[in-house]
Amino acid sequence: MKVFISGFGTVGQGTMETILVKSMDIQRITGDQVQIVGVTDSKSYAVKADGVCSFSVLGSKNMSGKVGPDMKDGKSTVDIMKMVEFDTLIEASPTDVETGGEGLKNIRWALENGKNVITVNKGPLALEFRELMDLAKKNGCMIRFEGSVGGAMPIINLCNDALAGQKIKSIQGIFNGTCNFILSRMDGGLPFDQALKEAQQLGYAETDPTNDIEGYDSASKVVILANSVFGMDAKFKDVNVTGITAITSEAIALARENGMVIRLIGEVSKGKLEVSPRLIPKGHPLSISGSLNTALINTDLAGPITVSGRGAGRKETASAILSDLVAIMLAQKN
Repeated sequence: MKVFISGFGTVGQGTMETILVKSMDIQRITGDQVQIVGVTDSKSYAVKADGVCSFSVLGSKNMSGKVGPDMKDGKSTVDIMKMVEFDTLIEASPTDVETGGEGLKNIRWALENGKNVITVNKGPLALEFRELMDLAKKNGCMIRFEGSVGGAMPIINLCNDALAGQKIKSIQGIFNGTCNFILSRMDGGLPFDQALKEAQQLGYAETDPTNDIEGYDSASKVVILANSVFGMDAKFKDVNVTGITAITSEAIALARENGMVIRLIGEVSKGKLEVSPRLIPKGHPLSISGSLNTALINTDLAGPITVSGRGAGRKETASAILSDLVAIMLAQKN
Protein backbone atom coordinates (compact mmCIF):
# COMPACT_ATOMS: atom_id res chain seq x y z
CA MET A 1 0.00 0.00 0.00
CA LYS A 2 1.64 3.21 -1.21
CA VAL A 3 0.60 6.27 0.82
CA PHE A 4 0.91 10.03 0.31
CA ILE A 5 0.58 12.36 3.34
CA SER A 6 -0.67 15.89 2.73
CA GLY A 7 -0.23 18.16 5.74
CA PHE A 8 2.72 17.46 7.98
CA GLY A 9 1.83 19.24 11.18
CA THR A 10 1.14 17.48 14.45
CA VAL A 11 -1.25 14.92 12.95
CA GLY A 12 0.77 14.24 9.80
CA GLN A 13 3.94 13.65 11.79
CA GLY A 14 2.06 11.49 14.27
CA THR A 15 0.70 9.43 11.39
CA MET A 16 4.14 8.77 9.96
CA GLU A 17 5.45 7.83 13.40
CA THR A 18 2.48 5.51 13.96
CA ILE A 19 2.96 3.74 10.62
CA LEU A 20 6.63 3.22 11.54
CA VAL A 21 5.89 1.87 15.01
CA LYS A 22 2.96 -0.28 13.90
CA SER A 23 4.44 -1.62 10.66
CA MET A 24 4.68 -5.21 11.92
CA ASP A 25 1.12 -5.14 13.27
CA ILE A 26 -0.20 -3.74 9.99
CA GLN A 27 1.54 -6.50 8.04
CA ARG A 28 0.27 -9.18 10.42
CA ILE A 29 -3.34 -7.99 10.14
CA THR A 30 -3.43 -7.18 6.42
CA GLY A 31 -0.65 -9.27 4.93
CA ASP A 32 0.73 -6.14 3.30
CA GLN A 33 3.20 -3.36 4.06
CA VAL A 34 2.71 0.40 4.01
CA GLN A 35 5.12 2.52 2.02
CA ILE A 36 5.01 6.32 2.37
CA VAL A 37 6.06 7.66 -1.04
CA GLY A 38 5.22 11.34 -0.65
CA VAL A 39 4.84 14.05 1.98
CA THR A 40 3.97 17.73 1.71
CA ASP A 41 3.60 20.59 4.14
CA SER A 42 2.76 24.21 3.32
CA LYS A 43 6.33 25.01 2.23
CA SER A 44 8.07 21.87 1.06
CA TYR A 45 7.79 18.30 -0.17
CA ALA A 46 9.51 14.92 -0.25
CA VAL A 47 8.75 12.20 -2.81
CA LYS A 48 10.41 8.90 -3.67
CA ALA A 49 8.90 6.06 -5.70
CA ASP A 50 10.26 3.32 -3.44
CA GLY A 51 9.43 5.18 -0.21
CA VAL A 52 10.76 8.26 1.52
CA CYS A 53 13.00 7.80 4.53
CA SER A 54 10.67 8.51 7.43
CA PHE A 55 13.50 9.22 9.83
CA SER A 56 15.02 11.72 7.40
CA VAL A 57 11.68 13.46 6.79
CA LEU A 58 10.84 13.67 10.50
CA GLY A 59 14.35 14.87 11.30
CA SER A 60 14.24 17.53 8.61
CA LYS A 61 10.86 18.76 9.84
CA ASN A 62 12.15 18.95 13.39
CA MET A 63 15.37 20.76 12.46
CA SER A 64 14.27 23.13 9.69
CA GLY A 65 10.49 23.13 9.77
CA LYS A 66 10.42 21.62 6.27
CA VAL A 67 10.15 18.05 4.95
CA GLY A 68 12.48 18.61 1.99
CA PRO A 69 12.94 20.96 -0.97
CA ASP A 70 10.89 24.14 -1.16
CA MET A 71 7.73 24.14 -3.26
CA LYS A 72 9.08 26.41 -5.96
CA ASP A 73 7.40 27.94 -9.00
CA GLY A 74 3.97 27.92 -7.37
CA LYS A 75 3.76 24.15 -7.03
CA SER A 76 0.77 22.83 -5.09
CA THR A 77 0.22 19.52 -3.32
CA VAL A 78 -1.72 18.35 -6.40
CA ASP A 79 1.37 19.05 -8.53
CA ILE A 80 3.50 17.03 -6.12
CA MET A 81 1.00 14.15 -6.05
CA LYS A 82 1.30 13.92 -9.84
CA MET A 83 5.03 13.21 -9.44
CA VAL A 84 4.63 9.80 -7.81
CA GLU A 85 2.38 6.73 -7.99
CA PHE A 86 0.39 5.99 -4.83
CA ASP A 87 -2.79 4.25 -3.66
CA THR A 88 -4.08 6.28 -0.72
CA LEU A 89 -3.98 9.95 0.24
CA ILE A 90 -3.92 10.82 3.94
CA GLU A 91 -5.20 14.42 4.10
CA ALA A 92 -4.24 16.28 7.28
CA SER A 93 -3.84 19.87 6.11
CA PRO A 94 -5.40 22.74 8.10
CA THR A 95 -9.20 22.95 8.16
CA ASP A 96 -10.95 25.72 6.24
CA VAL A 97 -14.72 25.68 6.84
CA GLU A 98 -15.33 28.61 4.51
CA THR A 99 -13.91 27.29 1.22
CA GLY A 100 -12.52 23.84 2.00
CA GLY A 101 -9.02 25.16 1.30
CA GLU A 102 -6.23 23.12 -0.24
CA GLY A 103 -7.60 20.04 1.47
CA LEU A 104 -10.71 20.04 -0.72
CA LYS A 105 -8.61 20.40 -3.88
CA ASN A 106 -6.34 17.56 -2.78
CA ILE A 107 -9.21 15.22 -1.97
CA ARG A 108 -11.06 15.99 -5.20
CA TRP A 109 -7.96 15.29 -7.31
CA ALA A 110 -7.21 12.05 -5.47
CA LEU A 111 -10.75 10.70 -5.83
CA GLU A 112 -11.01 11.79 -9.48
CA ASN A 113 -7.85 9.79 -10.12
CA GLY A 114 -8.99 6.65 -8.32
CA LYS A 115 -6.97 7.16 -5.14
CA ASN A 116 -8.40 6.20 -1.75
CA VAL A 117 -8.64 9.04 0.76
CA ILE A 118 -8.35 9.13 4.53
CA THR A 119 -9.02 12.59 5.90
CA VAL A 120 -9.14 14.27 9.27
CA ASN A 121 -9.74 17.61 7.56
CA LYS A 122 -13.26 18.67 8.52
CA GLY A 123 -13.69 21.53 6.03
CA PRO A 124 -14.12 19.50 2.81
CA LEU A 125 -16.53 17.09 4.51
CA ALA A 126 -18.60 19.88 6.07
CA LEU A 127 -18.92 21.72 2.77
CA GLU A 128 -19.02 19.06 0.02
CA PHE A 129 -19.73 15.71 1.66
CA ARG A 130 -22.15 14.38 -0.97
CA GLU A 131 -19.93 15.40 -3.88
CA LEU A 132 -16.94 13.62 -2.36
CA MET A 133 -18.89 10.43 -1.61
CA ASP A 134 -20.21 10.40 -5.18
CA LEU A 135 -16.71 10.93 -6.58
CA ALA A 136 -15.38 7.97 -4.59
CA LYS A 137 -18.22 5.73 -5.79
CA LYS A 138 -17.86 6.84 -9.42
CA ASN A 139 -14.12 6.16 -9.48
CA GLY A 140 -14.12 2.90 -7.51
CA CYS A 141 -12.17 4.13 -4.51
CA MET A 142 -12.81 4.66 -0.82
CA ILE A 143 -12.98 7.70 1.44
CA ARG A 144 -12.83 7.28 5.21
CA PHE A 145 -12.77 9.95 7.92
CA GLU A 146 -13.08 8.47 11.42
CA GLY A 147 -10.58 10.97 12.83
CA SER A 148 -12.55 13.99 11.59
CA VAL A 149 -15.01 13.75 14.50
CA GLY A 150 -13.69 13.23 18.00
CA GLY A 151 -10.11 12.29 17.12
CA ALA A 152 -9.44 9.05 18.97
CA MET A 153 -13.09 8.74 20.06
CA PRO A 154 -14.60 6.07 17.80
CA ILE A 155 -18.02 7.22 16.63
CA ILE A 156 -18.50 7.09 12.84
CA ASN A 157 -17.37 3.49 12.42
CA LEU A 158 -19.14 2.58 15.66
CA CYS A 159 -22.46 3.89 14.35
CA ASN A 160 -22.11 2.53 10.83
CA ASP A 161 -20.52 -0.84 11.59
CA ALA A 162 -21.00 -2.00 15.19
CA LEU A 163 -24.52 -0.55 15.35
CA ALA A 164 -25.49 -1.49 11.79
CA GLY A 165 -29.16 -2.33 11.42
CA GLN A 166 -30.25 -0.23 14.38
CA LYS A 167 -32.08 3.04 14.14
CA ILE A 168 -30.01 5.83 15.60
CA LYS A 169 -32.47 8.40 16.88
CA SER A 170 -30.02 11.10 17.86
CA ILE A 171 -26.42 11.90 18.69
CA GLN A 172 -25.60 14.52 21.28
CA GLY A 173 -22.06 15.26 22.25
CA ILE A 174 -19.19 17.38 23.42
CA PHE A 175 -17.18 17.64 20.21
CA ASN A 176 -14.68 20.33 21.13
CA GLY A 177 -12.20 19.68 23.93
CA THR A 178 -11.05 23.31 24.04
CA CYS A 179 -14.52 24.58 24.91
CA ASN A 180 -15.02 21.82 27.43
CA PHE A 181 -11.72 22.66 29.12
CA ILE A 182 -12.66 26.35 29.31
CA LEU A 183 -16.12 25.63 30.75
CA SER A 184 -14.63 23.14 33.22
CA ARG A 185 -12.21 25.78 34.48
CA MET A 186 -15.06 28.26 34.75
CA ASP A 187 -16.85 25.68 36.94
CA GLY A 188 -13.97 26.18 39.36
CA GLY A 189 -14.40 29.95 39.44
CA LEU A 190 -12.14 31.24 36.67
CA PRO A 191 -13.59 33.96 34.42
CA PHE A 192 -13.86 33.20 30.70
CA ASP A 193 -10.86 35.28 29.59
CA GLN A 194 -8.56 33.68 32.14
CA ALA A 195 -9.78 30.16 31.32
CA LEU A 196 -9.19 30.82 27.61
CA LYS A 197 -5.69 32.12 28.28
CA GLU A 198 -4.90 28.98 30.28
CA ALA A 199 -6.21 26.82 27.43
CA GLN A 200 -3.90 28.64 25.02
CA GLN A 201 -0.91 28.27 27.33
CA LEU A 202 -1.54 24.51 27.57
CA GLY A 203 -1.91 24.15 23.80
CA TYR A 204 -5.61 23.31 23.83
CA ALA A 205 -6.59 26.56 22.11
CA GLU A 206 -5.03 28.27 19.10
CA THR A 207 -3.73 31.84 19.18
CA ASP A 208 -6.93 32.66 17.29
CA PRO A 209 -9.51 30.50 19.10
CA THR A 210 -12.50 31.66 17.02
CA ASN A 211 -13.30 28.29 15.41
CA ASP A 212 -13.45 26.64 18.82
CA ILE A 213 -15.17 29.17 21.07
CA GLU A 214 -17.70 30.32 18.46
CA GLY A 215 -18.79 26.70 17.92
CA TYR A 216 -17.67 26.41 14.29
CA ASP A 217 -15.45 23.38 14.91
CA SER A 218 -18.29 21.54 16.65
CA ALA A 219 -20.69 22.53 13.86
CA SER A 220 -18.40 20.95 11.24
CA LYS A 221 -18.50 17.69 13.17
CA VAL A 222 -22.28 17.86 13.48
CA VAL A 223 -22.51 18.12 9.68
CA ILE A 224 -20.20 15.14 9.18
CA LEU A 225 -22.27 13.01 11.58
CA ALA A 226 -25.53 14.15 9.98
CA ASN A 227 -24.33 13.06 6.56
CA SER A 228 -22.34 9.93 7.38
CA VAL A 229 -24.62 8.41 10.04
CA PHE A 230 -28.07 9.82 9.28
CA GLY A 231 -27.75 9.95 5.50
CA MET A 232 -28.60 13.65 5.30
CA ASP A 233 -27.32 16.07 2.69
CA ALA A 234 -26.43 18.77 5.20
CA LYS A 235 -23.89 21.54 4.88
CA PHE A 236 -22.19 23.79 7.39
CA LYS A 237 -24.68 26.61 6.81
CA ASP A 238 -27.54 24.32 7.90
CA VAL A 239 -26.35 24.16 11.53
CA ASN A 240 -27.70 26.57 14.13
CA VAL A 241 -24.57 27.63 15.98
CA THR A 242 -24.07 29.45 19.29
CA GLY A 243 -20.64 29.50 20.89
CA ILE A 244 -19.54 30.01 24.49
CA THR A 245 -18.30 33.61 24.44
CA ALA A 246 -21.44 35.00 26.07
CA ILE A 247 -21.35 32.62 29.05
CA THR A 248 -20.64 34.56 32.23
CA SER A 249 -19.28 33.52 35.59
CA GLU A 250 -22.71 34.40 37.02
CA ALA A 251 -24.40 31.90 34.69
CA ILE A 252 -21.91 29.21 35.71
CA ALA A 253 -22.52 29.94 39.41
CA LEU A 254 -26.30 29.83 38.98
CA ALA A 255 -26.04 26.49 37.21
CA ARG A 256 -23.84 25.15 40.01
CA GLU A 257 -26.38 26.21 42.65
CA ASN A 258 -28.97 24.11 40.84
CA GLY A 259 -26.81 21.00 40.48
CA MET A 260 -26.01 21.70 36.84
CA VAL A 261 -23.07 22.53 34.61
CA ILE A 262 -22.98 24.35 31.26
CA ARG A 263 -21.52 22.44 28.33
CA LEU A 264 -21.29 23.17 24.59
CA ILE A 265 -23.40 20.41 23.03
CA GLY A 266 -23.69 19.45 19.39
CA GLU A 267 -26.84 17.57 18.41
CA VAL A 268 -27.94 15.65 15.35
CA SER A 269 -31.50 14.35 15.29
CA LYS A 270 -34.52 14.44 13.00
CA GLY A 271 -35.06 18.08 12.09
CA LYS A 272 -32.28 19.38 14.34
CA LEU A 273 -28.69 20.33 13.60
CA GLU A 274 -27.49 22.47 16.46
CA VAL A 275 -24.49 23.54 18.50
CA SER A 276 -25.26 25.51 21.65
CA PRO A 277 -24.43 25.82 25.36
CA ARG A 278 -26.84 23.74 27.45
CA LEU A 279 -27.56 23.09 31.10
CA ILE A 280 -26.52 19.51 31.93
CA PRO A 281 -27.24 17.81 35.28
CA LYS A 282 -24.13 16.85 37.23
CA GLY A 283 -23.50 13.14 36.85
CA HIS A 284 -24.96 13.02 33.34
CA PRO A 285 -22.63 11.46 30.71
CA LEU A 286 -22.32 14.87 29.03
CA SER A 287 -21.34 16.68 32.24
CA ILE A 288 -17.71 15.53 32.05
CA SER A 289 -14.89 17.95 32.78
CA GLY A 290 -11.55 18.46 31.06
CA SER A 291 -10.62 18.22 27.40
CA LEU A 292 -12.26 14.92 26.48
CA ASN A 293 -14.86 14.50 23.76
CA THR A 294 -17.99 12.52 24.62
CA ALA A 295 -20.98 11.40 22.56
CA LEU A 296 -24.34 10.00 23.65
CA ILE A 297 -25.81 7.84 20.90
CA ASN A 298 -29.52 7.08 21.29
CA THR A 299 -30.57 3.88 19.51
CA ASP A 300 -33.83 1.96 19.20
CA LEU A 301 -32.49 -1.43 20.33
CA ALA A 302 -29.37 -0.86 22.41
CA GLY A 303 -30.71 2.25 24.10
CA PRO A 304 -28.28 5.05 24.97
CA ILE A 305 -24.60 4.34 24.33
CA THR A 306 -21.88 6.67 25.60
CA VAL A 307 -18.42 6.84 24.09
CA SER A 308 -15.54 9.10 25.13
CA GLY A 309 -12.00 9.78 24.00
CA ARG A 310 -9.38 12.38 23.32
CA GLY A 311 -10.62 14.67 20.58
CA ALA A 312 -7.20 15.76 19.38
CA GLY A 313 -3.53 14.99 19.70
CA ARG A 314 -0.64 13.55 17.76
CA LYS A 315 -1.01 9.86 18.59
CA GLU A 316 -4.71 10.00 19.31
CA THR A 317 -5.81 11.25 15.88
CA ALA A 318 -3.20 9.05 14.21
CA SER A 319 -4.88 6.06 15.85
CA ALA A 320 -8.10 6.88 13.96
CA ILE A 321 -6.15 7.26 10.70
CA LEU A 322 -4.51 3.88 11.32
CA SER A 323 -7.90 2.19 11.78
CA ASP A 324 -9.10 3.66 8.48
CA LEU A 325 -5.91 2.62 6.70
CA VAL A 326 -6.18 -0.96 7.92
CA ALA A 327 -9.86 -1.05 6.91
CA ILE A 328 -8.99 0.09 3.37
CA MET A 329 -6.18 -2.44 3.07
CA LEU A 330 -8.44 -5.29 4.20
CA ALA A 331 -11.26 -4.17 1.88
CA GLN A 332 -8.95 -4.08 -1.13
CA LYS A 333 -7.52 -7.46 -0.24
CA ASN A 334 -11.02 -8.93 -0.33
